[in-house]
Amino acid sequence: MSDALAISNALLWVGLIVLGFVVMALTRQIGLLHERLGPAGALAQERGPKVGDAIPRLEFPDIMGAPVAVGGESPGVRTLLFFLSPNCPVCENLLPTLLKVARDEDPGLRLILASDGEPGEHHEFRARKSLEDQAYVLSLELGLKFAVSKLPTAILLDEQGIVRAKGLVNSREHLESLFNAHELGAASIQEFMARENPAPNSVVQVEAPR
Repeated sequence: MSDALAISNALLWVGLIVLGFVVMALTRQIGLLHERLGPAGALAQERGPKVGDAIPRLEFPDIMGAPVAVGGESPGVRTLLFFLSPNCPVCENLLPTLLKVARDEDPGLRLILASDGEPGEHHEFRARKSLEDQAYVLSLELGLKFAVSKLPTAILLDEQGIVRAKGLVNSREHLESLFNAHELGAASIQEFMARENPAPNSVVQVEAPR
């Protein structure tokens, strides 16, 4: 009996040790997968003004016809342009998150919703979503200025009216990646990750000291 018990205990210990090695291996693989995937960032777009381009001060009519300034200097205030449509389900689903992210960022962030099309449709959408106190620009020209072709698209301008980040967004992570990219000094999270973790055999250019 004692021999059987000893053998049973030994087998249990062997099983636990094997299980421990399996868990360690899985943990390592999960870590490698996470590193390869990196953080989810907004999908960058090549069209329109590039990150680093300065946008001169322009005025566009809001949904009530009042002028709204976009671009140029606005000391202490960053601007987040969010292009949407009442017929875009992703835009509608993301709105509560967008408003919360805008509130959570800092008091120096100005959110401007932007679209074009039939005013009546936008008035109904604005009322249904309780956006009466939110800047809402209705201008085809603004969309053309930033070459917006897909929705929802977000563009972050700094206090000088310079484009700091932009891309297609469909989640809170995508929205926050625009602010993270700006803080990291990169055009996008993807660019930052590629810069910090260059691919094997890639050539990294270093500026020669002057």
